[in-house]
Amino acid sequence: MIETADALDVVRAGALTTVQDEGRVGWAHLGVPRAGALDAPALRLANRLVGNTEDAAVLETTVTGCGVRPRRSTVVVVGGAACRVTVDGRPVAWGVPVPVPAGAVLDAGPAEDGLRSYLAFRGGLAPEPVLGSRSADLLSGLGPAPLRDGDVEPLGTPAGPVPPVPDAVPWPGAPTELVLPVRLGPRHAWFTDDALRTLATAAYRVSPRSNRIGLRTEGPALERAREGELPSEGMVLGAVQIPPDGRPVVFLNDHPTTGGYPVVGVVPEAALAGAAQAVPGVRMRFVVMG
Repeated sequence: MIETADALDVVRAGALTTVQDEGRVGWAHLGVPRAGALDAPALRLANRLVGNTEDAAVLETTVTGCGVRPRRSTVVVVGGAACRVTVDGRPVAWGVPVPVPAGAVLDAGPAEDGLRSYLAFRGGLAPEPVLGSRSADLLSGLGPAPLRDGDVEPLGTPAGPVPPVPDAVPWPGAPTELVLPVRLGPRHAWFTDDALRTLATAAYRVSPRSNRIGLRTEGPALERAREGELPSEGMVLGAVQIPPDGRPVVFLNDHPTTGGYPVVGVVPEAALAGAAQAVPGVRMRFVVMG
């Protein structure tokens, strides 16, 4: 039981709410996935708005939002996916810093545009770091577990003054069409020329089976030029793996460290924030880079 006032109580955990920062960068050679916020630009912007360092730990919600009760007065930004925000039932602004008195319930409602909202608290969240990160990794189990009703999460110590509230905050909306650049390799030769043309020209849709591990797609299958499977090999963030059904899967932050299916290409990390907010059914396409 955490008795300190430097904490918040989880009133409504939502469908999936996790603690995330920028992840465990630099441990892939030991088989440790990155984890971290799927929408990294949203993480950084939310933290800047409350005067935190960009890599401070926040809450990442999925679809249904969450509700928390900070035990001390604090300043909070809810950004990322647009949603209704209330403090003790009263509507407050989304996307800009809002004061939350000690004991008041801050509720970030269901996502209205996008999938994942980010709740940044002044001072950040402060669960014990694992390998230098406070991020939850749903595949490996490293870091704090997904939130449950009644959990208590420690808050960190604020540093420096709260920055002035800007006149406008550049939160991007969720994509109405997801366009992902992809650089071919390392196993594109395992696919026919027709398959590579399909990858570059076909319309896909975001599958409802997508999650923090990978963005799954619905659309035409890619035909293999070679049969058989590969020995397990390392995967990078953004790898586009082709499972037996032939439909591309874009690996996101909780992706596995190895896989036996060929990787036809890689989506650059900078392009993956849109994948974090693309709702199921959104039209998507790949643009093959030269």
